[in-house]
Amino acid sequence: MSNKQKKQLTPVQQEYQGIQKHRETKRPVVKNCIKAFLAGGLICLIGQLISAFYIYYFDFTDQTAGNPTVGTLVFITMLLTGFGVYDRMAQFGGAGTAVPVTGFGNAVISAAIEHRTEGLVLGVGGNMFKLAGSVILFGVFSAFIIALIKTILIQWGGL
Repeated sequence: MSNKQKKQLTPVQQEYQGIQKHRETKRPVVKNCIKAFLAGGLICLIGQLISAFYIYYFDFTDQTAGNPTVGTLVFITMLLTGFGVYDRMAQFGGAGTAVPVTGFGNAVISAAIEHRTEGLVLGVGGNMFKLAGSVILFGVFSAFIIALIKTILIQWGGL
C-alpha cells in the first residue's frame, strides 16, 4: 500500500494493516522456482526422449519428429489428467507443468472432465473447446500472418 493511501486510513486501520502484514504467510519463491524448473525440465526431457524414439525407430528427421512428439506428449498428458496423476504433478511443479504443451493438454481435458455430467455435446464438447478454440484460432491466425510475411519477403527477394 502506498504512503498516500496509508495517510487516508484511520489509526485502527493502519494498525490492522501492520498486523496483517506481520502475519502474512511468506511464499517460498526461490523454492517454487526451482520446483517449476525441475518439473518443466523433466517434461522437456521426456519430450526429447520421445523425439529421439521417433527419429531412431521410425526414421524421422529432427524437423519431422516434432509433430508426433507433441501429439504424444498431449496424449500422455490427457491420460495422466484423466487418472488424476497430472494434477498431483502440477501441485508439485506449479508453472513448470503449465508452460510446456502438456499444460495445454491438461487444460483441455480438465474442462471436458469437469463438465461431463452435462452431456457429451454441450458438456464435454462445448466446454473442451472454450480454451482450445481460442488457442487454435490464434495459433492458426499467427501462422497465416507469418507465412504471408515470409511469402512476401521471398517474392521480393529479401530472403
